[in-house]
Amino acid sequence: MRNLELWGGLECTINRVRHSWYSQLTRSGHERRLGDLDLIASLGIRTLRYPVLWERCAPHSLTQIDWSWADQRLARLRELHIRPIVGLVHHGSGPAYTDLCQPSFVSGLAEFAGRVAQRFPWVENYTPVNEPLTTARFSGLYGHWYPHGSDARTFVRALLNQCAATRLAMQAIRRINPAARLVQTDDLGTTYSSEKLRYQADFDNERRWLSWDLLSGRVERTHPLRAFLEENGATAAELDAFVKAPCPPDILGVNHYVTSDRFLDEACHAYPPHTWGGNGRERYADVEAVRVLPGAYRGWEVLRAAWQRYRIPIALTEVHIGCTREEQLRWLKDAWQAALKARSDGCHIVAVAPWALLGSFDWDSLLTRSEGHYESGAFDCRAAAPRPTALAALMRRLCLGEPAEHPVLATPGWWHAPRKHLHGMRLPEEACSTGPPRRTRAPQPLLICGAGSLGQALARACTERGLEHRLLGHSELDICSAAAVETVLGELRPWAVVNAAGYVKVDEAEHERAACYRVNTAGTRTLAVASARRRVRLLTFSSDLVFGGTEQAPYLESADVAPLNVYGRSKAAAEALLSSCHAEALCIRTAAFFGYWGGSDFLVRALQRLDAGEDFAALDDVTVSPTYLPDLVHAALDLLVDGERGIWHLANRGALTWAKFALQAAQRCGVETEMLRALPLARAGLAAPRPRYSALGSERGQLLPELDDALDRFAHAARESQLPQWRLHCAMRRAAQAPSRPGRRPDALRPSA
Repeated sequence: MRNLELWGGLECTINRVRHSWYSQLTRSGHERRLGDLDLIASLGIRTLRYPVLWERCAPHSLTQIDWSWADQRLARLRELHIRPIVGLVHHGSGPAYTDLCQPSFVSGLAEFAGRVAQRFPWVENYTPVNEPLTTARFSGLYGHWYPHGSDARTFVRALLNQCAATRLAMQAIRRINPAARLVQTDDLGTTYSSEKLRYQADFDNERRWLSWDLLSGRVERTHPLRAFLEENGATAAELDAFVKAPCPPDILGVNHYVTSDRFLDEACHAYPPHTWGGNGRERYADVEAVRVLPGAYRGWEVLRAAWQRYRIPIALTEVHIGCTREEQLRWLKDAWQAALKARSDGCHIVAVAPWALLGSFDWDSLLTRSEGHYESGAFDCRAAAPRPTALAALMRRLCLGEPAEHPVLATPGWWHAPRKHLHGMRLPEEACSTGPPRRTRAPQPLLICGAGSLGQALARACTERGLEHRLLGHSELDICSAAAVETVLGELRPWAVVNAAGYVKVDEAEHERAACYRVNTAGTRTLAVASARRRVRLLTFSSDLVFGGTEQAPYLESADVAPLNVYGRSKAAAEALLSSCHAEALCIRTAAFFGYWGGSDFLVRALQRLDAGEDFAALDDVTVSPTYLPDLVHAALDLLVDGERGIWHLANRGALTWAKFALQAAQRCGVETEMLRALPLARAGLAAPRPRYSALGSERGQLLPELDDALDRFAHAARESQLPQWRLHCAMRRAAQAPSRPGRRPDALRPSA
């Protein structure tokens, strides 16, 4: 058996919801960037799942096929010595002139496949239809995608048409290239249940194999689901056609997500309402099994089950988790180790393919809405050129046969940890297993210096993310003392240091210049020198007040600094010294952060005063980019894990005056605004001069969501009483009557119903 290979894949779905079409290729920018292929080649990947999609090449007619994009891309892949696994339909329903339930889908895809093979006779690997079972469920059973069926008959017809189209497509391809191989993918997980719902779990666990069973000619008259298929529109003749002329996969493509395993429980009251559903016979909650099953994660056992059932070579063709960066690293490491373990047990596992190398959009809503929720992958596409993340570095190591290494990998992923459990449940005894895997070594902590609002928020984010950390306030560590810093670094041996300490009193700094410079500049230098000496990463924070306010467009990272006050000059001086003291340091400029993770910031004070019926004045001629503290700290930690360096701007996208900021937040929270008073800067009586405009933009990547999105989530936190320091009880009751927009769970990607 050859060594385990690392493949790759691009999220390329072109799906239809009613009359709207959503293209991942367009949204990631890959549609217009040929250079992405060179970046992918730099990872060491030599096999890539790649789209030549029917909807894109022939959107109007099979007599009008535009090959220009595919010609250019496949030619470049050939030059780079990358073997493509060509996909023809990816979670789509075909072009507008057909759909999954029409006979024209079968004949049309077969014709298109033959045209592709004629155009590219050297291509050997194909996936004519990606995940036919999953697509049939989402399009025919749950109504998410076109043609929006919600019944078993539509599900069965969509599944049979996709499998029939795959069989005929491979026949057409093999007439051109007899050596062509079918790499057939589908989502694969296991359904667990309470004893009462075991019958439904048994059905689901048979249904998960249907696409592969059909193609392999296994749906004979004795097949457990043969009667179900015939009762819901399948004819004996079309099922027998698969048996008589099977088209078994040459490689079984297993797509396994942390949400692929499910648990069914009739005790709905123990679970959130959004998990409730049923089968027409019973009502039950359908939840991610990982959230309720005790013990270690068992999802990777599907590899062994698939091998034992088919004895066909297997590739893990989609490996991704929609979560924070360190969890993405841990998930890939787990998948790689699971594949190696399965190989050692005798399973023929050929490859692991990290998915969505360029990231994906809006999978948290199953591609049913266009909200811009982006999940990065090996590259982050939120800049002019895709930026390699820590996943890219890990992939390079695996391609070279080197062990998976990163300081965060010493801690198991959340799917192994006790903090994964959200619900009570009753579990069949055979589904239980032992506790989480033991750590191979003691994890190095992240050292957070400074226990103010920012430091506390960083510590809270680390706790949520499972990042080992130590938070030290000024009484525990004076960052201006070189001896104290050296002692702490020697004792804790952190993999990175975060400087969240700072002198933040902007007006007082005009009269306390020495104190301001001591902390903001000299303290930063002390940490930078000590961290560089030990080759420890450093993250420090700066401010929008390093700018002079003469611009009328958001300041980018390369803009010249021209601070107007002592505080801004102390931050600019700290930025300048980093290049000589710690060239690898990461410096994040931010502004006006707010949120329930902070202390008494501007917005908290404004809402407190207004809710109490007191007067509150806010500047109406000073424009800033407010930054939601949870967004800031999570993005900053991702950049730190990625090993980024230099200056980055992190602020929610949007610019407005302080007065409008307070007004919009109050309106969302249901707080009366009659006592909000606009105040010009000239009459504010502030000791420190301020720039009239200091909004932040970025040329390196707009990593934070829109400000409107952040304010919506902030208001939701208020309604959920997550802000005990506010006196907003009456306001919350008023706001509770308005529709809310819940914050996104970081691991909500790809829920599988």
